[in-house]
Amino acid sequence: MNIDLNNYQNLIDTYAIPWGIKIVAAIAIFIIGRFIAKIIVSTIKKVMERAGVEETLRQFLGSIIQAILTIVIVIAALEQLGVNTTSVLAVFAAAGLAIGLAFKDSLSNFAAGIMVILFKPFKLGDFVEAAGVAGVIEHIRIFNTVMKTGDNREITVPNSQIYGGIITNYSAKENRRIDLVIGIGYDDDIALAKNTLESILQGDSRVLSEPEPTIMVLELGASSIDIAIRPWVNSADYWTARADLLQTIKETFDSKGISIPYPQRDIHMIQAT
Repeated sequence: MNIDLNNYQNLIDTYAIPWGIKIVAAIAIFIIGRFIAKIIVSTIKKVMERAGVEETLRQFLGSIIQAILTIVIVIAALEQLGVNTTSVLAVFAAAGLAIGLAFKDSLSNFAAGIMVILFKPFKLGDFVEAAGVAGVIEHIRIFNTVMKTGDNREITVPNSQIYGGIITNYSAKENRRIDLVIGIGYDDDIALAKNTLESILQGDSRVLSEPEPTIMVLELGASSIDIAIRPWVNSADYWTARADLLQTIKETFDSKGISIPYPQRDIHMIQAT
């Protein structure tokens, strides 16, 4: 009986107590590590918020940092238990490589999404042309961007296609220049036409005085004298002001007898004898 008790005591001293201490230490490492990880992630999010980082990117980076810290904590706890973490790291590396190859396009969209959010070539509500699509930006996400077209269609574009191409942001600047070319006949009075165009621009409250509008003879065309008109307006007024100016120019020219010629071709017929 004494032998059995001695063996039992030896088992406790050899295995139970050391393993109990290791398990308690591993649990303590995991709990304390998770608590410290939450503090670190919360601090990083606050720093990013003060730096003006977009909320979407803050949440996503916070999740990534949380996952990395959790992996580090788990590995530390496993080391405390005596587990060979080298093999565990090898498994994680192999899994990461496989996932990276499988989701190559998604990772490309993710990287482009971070670039879009960080460098901000556009913001919500901007009217842009990118990846062959023109529309108003409704959502900027990590993997894609949602745009609404002029005819109220919703289009989702992968971020890699947006950031990898040319981006034209029509809302980036406060003012835009309207470029119009109006042709008059060769028999018409150029000075009268230019004065009339100047009066039309002055009569439109949307046309800005600074920068000053430009009116000049652009070209002596095949069937008309082309006059360039370049007024500046607020970006929000661009399309309505452009349409109204075209209509007003046509109506005013008609009332003043200034012609707007269209291409004509004279055909001479020779009767054979």
